[in-house]
Amino acid sequence: MPTRRFPRWLPAAAAVAVAAWGANQFTALATVYRARTDWSALSLAAMFSVYLVGLVPGLLLGRPAADRYGRRRVVRGALVLSAAASAVLAATDEPTVYAARTATGFAAGLVFLAGTAWLRELSGPSAPPATSARRAMYATGVGFSAGALVSGVLAEWLPGPTVLPALAHALCCLLVLRATRRLPETAPEAAPEGAPETAPETAPEGAPETAPETARGRRPGPGEAHRSAVRHPRFRYVVLPASPAVLGSATVAYVVLPPLVADRVPGYAPLFGGLVAALTLGTGVLAQPFAARLDDHASARATLTAMATVIAGLLVGALAASRDSVALVVAAAVVLGTGYGLTLGAGLHEVERLTPPAKGPGPCSSSCSGSGPGSASLYQSTTSSGFLTPLLLAGTAGHASYPALLTGMAAVGLLCLAVTAAHSRRHLPGPDHVAHGPDHVAHLGCRRSEDSSMESATGSTTTGATPPPPTASAMQPAPTDPRSRRPWAE
Repeated sequence: MPTRRFPRWLPAAAAVAVAAWGANQFTALATVYRARTDWSALSLAAMFSVYLVGLVPGLLLGRPAADRYGRRRVVRGALVLSAAASAVLAATDEPTVYAARTATGFAAGLVFLAGTAWLRELSGPSAPPATSARRAMYATGVGFSAGALVSGVLAEWLPGPTVLPALAHALCCLLVLRATRRLPETAPEAAPEGAPETAPETAPEGAPETAPETARGRRPGPGEAHRSAVRHPRFRYVVLPASPAVLGSATVAYVVLPPLVADRVPGYAPLFGGLVAALTLGTGVLAQPFAARLDDHASARATLTAMATVIAGLLVGALAASRDSVALVVAAAVVLGTGYGLTLGAGLHEVERLTPPAKGPGPCSSSCSGSGPGSASLYQSTTSSGFLTPLLLAGTAGHASYPALLTGMAAVGLLCLAVTAAHSRRHLPGPDHVAHGPDHVAHLGCRRSEDSSMESATGSTTTGATPPPPTASAMQPAPTDPRSRRPWAE
């Protein structure tokens, strides 16, 4: 009887999941450190937030490194670094924890970019872009949830609560490293130096005038396209005001709130922290498809709904802190997790529309190639500021109570909501900013989806790094539906 072979994309998904596991295992371990060491709450918050120092460079370098050195080499190297960081974390010494958290963040950033590209390409041309996007999203969400939950379970019921969880993650990294050893490289080969460039297209005589770039047959390069998205007024007034809420809401739910009610769950604090983290992140993954349903080309409806949800979650969290209520902490985790998923999805859809197509062989060139960081990775870098939320709250806790601080955060959120609402229908993307291909990037549960209008124009889509030669009809952009629709959310 023939043995059943696992799909090739599955080990790549495991690599993404195990990197996310390492990123979030500190959530449960912080509770153990708080009980077994004399480290201050401010130091523990700094240990959590220093992850950001490694994550941002990893996100910015993940795409160019994967394009230059290959997905396989970057992902496997990052897994080795993540395993080594967890082994260092097991030493339970304050300086080594800082170093381990920084290295874990850098490894995670690399895998989130290179690993999700590898997963998408290993899925093959027969897999719709929406399917590979879901795989990456679920791999990331499962990894984040497992990191907190498994670490909490191991720390709660097995000996060595600060050592065994970290070593368990290191072992899983090595197992996934072995599982990926036979996976092929999928990165497109770089064009040889001196290769002739594609001749620019010229408009036929009598054709109507178009934008200057189109008339010259030139599209912006990948780096120029991504800078165009970041410099767009809508990025400043709609995307940026909501970006700290993405991870700020999640970290408040599973880093800030559980320790405030730890005395209500005596003996089970690590397990409770892990459960709250898994609940928050799992809810976020489930909420992301609804951001696609709310997304609207002509307004910021999805972003406004997401920000309102985060504000409501902060107020529930403030009530939970004032009443020292475990049930309200769980309720706040659900609301804040929903806000996390909605803000992440809404922001990615906005950035997708703001990024003009880059020059290259076909309509998806901007998503399939490029030497610089993608728009999604740049956006994820801005959302990473939310990792500083526990540190800011711990640093100001001596001057105000947590209920007051969380209420103050909600008030700041209302101001940001007002700014976004005022610009909701302004600075709409022009005709040169269109959805242009399946650049699905999954971090802390993120992804980008291809516009269905492009699917109807091309007739078929591919998730590979090297697109098929475009047909004449594929080179003509289809009319864009006023509402950005994502088939996988239907």
